[in-house]
Amino acid sequence: MNRLVTVSREYGSGGRLIGAKIADRLGVPIYDRELIDLAVEKSGLSREIIESAELQAKSGFAYSLSNSLGLGAGLTTEPYSVNEELFTTQFEIIEQIGKTGEGVIIGRCADYILNSIPDVTNVFIYGEPEDRIRRCVNDYGKTEEEAKKRIIAYDKARANYYNYHTCQKWGDYRNYNLMVNSSFMREDEIADLVVQFVKNRKLKVAEGEDHDQKK
Repeated sequence: MNRLVTVSREYGSGGRLIGAKIADRLGVPIYDRELIDLAVEKSGLSREIIESAELQAKSGFAYSLSNSLGLGAGLTTEPYSVNEELFTTQFEIIEQIGKTGEGVIIGRCADYILNSIPDVTNVFIYGEPEDRIRRCVNDYGKTEEEAKKRIIAYDKARANYYNYHTCQKWGDYRNYNLMVNSSFMREDEIADLVVQFVKNRKLKVAEGEDHDQKK
């Protein structure tokens, strides 16, 4: 059974924590910061360079500039070459994870990278603005004003990064199998919902395969 889930999320929605709970319930590895370790090993680049490139990706400036100029992936100029190398490295790593059929991958355009796998489950977690602000204040130690600015900045950066590399729209329902508003369910409940969705979906896939074989 394929136990492969990608989790995209709005900042402050709890998506990373929910992803960890999904991985724990499915008994599979989670890949978030772990992808940096794998990228260091695969690329030969130093951790400092890769972490710097990740921070640039989070700032979203390079991708915002490219999008505003109408440039697509691979058309950036030399200063962004490290970012492109990091994306290519992570792309290849995520493809390899996809071939194992097991894992929960947080962000990094994983839904797009694994779109050729028919039974991967792509999840998008979002939340009401006031609840996301409250999480940033309570869990991340930010003031309310800092939380508001951080939510806008991080969501913009994630959208720019995703839109640039995929030529799709971040948060568009057509790119996901399941979209959940975390304001109306606890993290554990959402994790249980996703796991049940994965199991039911696998059952439907298996039933479809059996039906095809009987034809």
